[in-house]
Amino acid sequence: MKKRIMLAVLGLIVLIALLAAVKTMQIGAMINQGKKFVPPPETVTTAAVTAESWETALTAIGSLTAVQGVTVAAELPGKVVRIAFVPGKPVKKGDLLVCQDTSSEEAQLPGATAQANLARTELERATKMVKDKIISQADYDKAVATHEQALSQVNNIRATIAKKTIRAPFSGRLGIRQVNLGQILREGDPIVTLQCLDPIYVDFTTPQQQLARLRLGLPARVTCDALPGVTVEGSITAINPLVDAETRNIRLQATVANRAERFRPGMFVNVAVGLPVRQDVLVIPATAVLYAPYGDSVFVITDDHKRQGGKALRQQFVRLGEKRGDFVAVTSGLKEGETIVSTGVFKLRNGQSVVVDNKLAPQFRQAPSPENN
Repeated sequence: MKKRIMLAVLGLIVLIALLAAVKTMQIGAMINQGKKFVPPPETVTTAAVTAESWETALTAIGSLTAVQGVTVAAELPGKVVRIAFVPGKPVKKGDLLVCQDTSSEEAQLPGATAQANLARTELERATKMVKDKIISQADYDKAVATHEQALSQVNNIRATIAKKTIRAPFSGRLGIRQVNLGQILREGDPIVTLQCLDPIYVDFTTPQQQLARLRLGLPARVTCDALPGVTVEGSITAINPLVDAETRNIRLQATVANRAERFRPGMFVNVAVGLPVRQDVLVIPATAVLYAPYGDSVFVITDDHKRQGGKALRQQFVRLGEKRGDFVAVTSGLKEGETIVSTGVFKLRNGQSVVVDNKLAPQFRQAPSPENN
């Protein structure tokens, strides 16, 4: 009985050893096959490192203000009897906005006009009589004063009617209505805001060290995060002669076109002032850069020594500069004429074999305008 058990255990041990040997041979064969396996080359698109001359720009943060902007208010107390404007609509200079009650002034005007006419008639009569020395010079002077007082009274009534007939002081776009029909307005009560939106001012500041590079007429490009892809252009029209004593910044103002009226006063914008000096830079597509916390890099196309006539990748760390459109400037790490991978760099590695195919390579532009598909 004991011999049978020992034989069974021995046979089990031999079986396990055989299975282990077979598995070891299989795993060894797989490891050797994996060491000999060469992955197929990756298909990539490429772009050349090119030298360009870029316009030097001075960037700043600014805010928009209206060339003309005002809150239209009541000059005199009175009741609103007519509202002649539509909120948010454009108006021309002189367009009627609000009429206040002028019934009292209109009732006084005929009497004042009649008094002025009578004073004029008496003045004409006194003029003839003073020439013939029928009346004294004092009586003539009194007639002149009476006539001027009567005219003043008429003009005063008409001026009151005009002030209660509120019109647009300049052309622009109206805001939200702040009065209602029948409301009693006091002097200075707001009625509606009026803003001239085209052109529009851009106020921004820059350090005093940049003052020597700035002058009137330099081009200015304005963009806003609230309006992606929209750029308006203008020029510097004013440089403040006073430097802020606390920040040592100087304030500038540019005037830009705003025909579509998409930019509004009070908006936060980015300003780029074009300087007359241009700079030579090496540019590559921004999609060619592999961004990483330890450093940005690109993949340069080199000859593959393992495959005759093949291409391989060399990871090259670079230092980047300004970005414009689809391109970014490279300050160090690359040379003009080198070929780099332009897209899909996140899936590549150093030394990897590649095949170049630019049939589906995207078109890169400094001022891209994506189609609305």
